[in-house]
Amino acid sequence: MTTNVFENVPIDKVQSYWDRRPCNIRHSPVQIGTREYFDQVEQRKYFVEDHIPAFANFSQWQGKRVLEIGCGIGTDTINFARAGALVTAVDISGESLRIALKRSEIYGLQDCITFLQGDSEELSSFVPVMPYDLVYSFGCIHHTPHPWRVIDEIKKYMAPDSELRLMVYSKASYKLFWIMKEDGVWDMSKMDELIAKNSEAQTGCPVTYTYTFDEARELLNGFEILDLHKAHIFTWDIEAYKRYEYKKDANWANVGDARLAELEKELGWHMLIRAKLETTTHAKKSTF
Repeated sequence: MTTNVFENVPIDKVQSYWDRRPCNIRHSPVQIGTREYFDQVEQRKYFVEDHIPAFANFSQWQGKRVLEIGCGIGTDTINFARAGALVTAVDISGESLRIALKRSEIYGLQDCITFLQGDSEELSSFVPVMPYDLVYSFGCIHHTPHPWRVIDEIKKYMAPDSELRLMVYSKASYKLFWIMKEDGVWDMSKMDELIAKNSEAQTGCPVTYTYTFDEARELLNGFEILDLHKAHIFTWDIEAYKRYEYKKDANWANVGDARLAELEKELGWHMLIRAKLETTTHAKKSTF
């Protein structure tokens, strides 16, 4: 069972953290808000996290309604809209949404996307309840104090043929072992604290939950899991990466792609989940 170690963290602390430095904001060294900047952000994101396009499968949602929870500065948002989806994108960070909106204007996609600011734990208080073909959340709900509340809210936006695609962080991962090595702390009781501190590019994230497979299934109670697997080990030399150079870390220099893919199945940082509501859940909803 997941321990609810962050449930007393104020939500405004989470908001302030992401407003100070939105996720991926430094994926390009050029002026923020320019087309060149957004092109470079996308290129870098999908280069180091090349599993995302296949997981999102943007083209599958042409002509469909997509609800994205935790859109950040809008990299995936833009690609859903490019593919012809009608997107509702929400985030708690006003600064992230400001940049995402500018991005949609740069690419002429603002008419395809509705941006809304709010706490995803209270989604139905600011997003009109209606069925979406896809509810998509990549790397968001593990940063809110009560992720299970977000899952309960998501159910309100799903019809029998709707799909949830969700990424949450994996508890047993190479990232965890790297953090423990860097901090020189091997006390497993401090795992949650260590991960939260070091989970993002900027240290000090106030909330970061991680999940085992069983804990993820528990979180998604009421859902039928269609697929659940791990992906993504960051193998780049960090100092070179900060200079926008791509050089393999010495620990990974002699590991081939096939071997890396096998290791990611066990030690990947990203847990990728596809799910639908269980039939019994629909039956319960229909009685109200």
